[in-house]
Amino acid sequence: MSTSDWNPGWTTEPPDHTARFLLVSGSDIVKPRNGWLHAGEQTRLQDLSTGPVSLGTSGERPLYVAEISELPPEAEPVSLREALLAGEEAPAALLSTGLQVLQWWRDHRYCGRCGQETGLHARERAKWCDACGIPWYPRIAPCVIVVIRKQDRFLLAKNARVKRHFYSLIAGFVEAGETLEEAVAREVLEETGLTVNNIRYQGSQPWPFPHQLMVGFFADYVDGSLVLQEDELSDAGWFAPGDTPPIPPETTIAGRLIQAMEREIAGDVSGG
Repeated sequence: MSTSDWNPGWTTEPPDHTARFLLVSGSDIVKPRNGWLHAGEQTRLQDLSTGPVSLGTSGERPLYVAEISELPPEAEPVSLREALLAGEEAPAALLSTGLQVLQWWRDHRYCGRCGQETGLHARERAKWCDACGIPWYPRIAPCVIVVIRKQDRFLLAKNARVKRHFYSLIAGFVEAGETLEEAVAREVLEETGLTVNNIRYQGSQPWPFPHQLMVGFFADYVDGSLVLQEDELSDAGWFAPGDTPPIPPETTIAGRLIQAMEREIAGDVSGG
């Protein structure tokens, strides 16, 4: 079932038989035999354990995300990370939004201030507490991710907690009171022992693990020797364009940043 015509949006109206569903089991996407969406006429609302939550429309049909207690026949669970790293065939924006919205729905069943059960906001994608008179919106946690350049090489690092055998970039959460650029410099120093400057914005990507916004940067090496924060990184090194270990695919901001840095270095070398 096609997802190419997804139009993000929000409604408080319940689904009808024309609806389409992105179904989730735990932290996995429940993938039907064809496509990523399930037909409304084949989805029993009584089988849903969380939701349904509006995601907009698919074509002219209303689209919802929901958690289901048992897998439908011939469906398979696929982790969101596997789907996003698998290649271009996965609808990354839809899957990311769906999982993040569902996580928000789970997390804000009750008001975080008074503990009363929340309801729906009348006009916005938000949960509403009548007692406190406050909305609870989907949470966004800003993170920085950075390629560090040192002359004609750049830094790649292996995360100590990730089992996949690829090297990626230095990344971390922005702390209260920090600018994005300050977060880049702090994370680099904490995880690698290096100092950087010329920190420059490159792009961003929603990353729903569970509700992050990755903000990408380039930075230039200034000083220091590699001293790795062992609970974060198991290995790191300087690599030349075209001569790297396995890296994330271009469907991720890490993959795109790495490829953009390779092009920048190659252009400077050929131009110099």
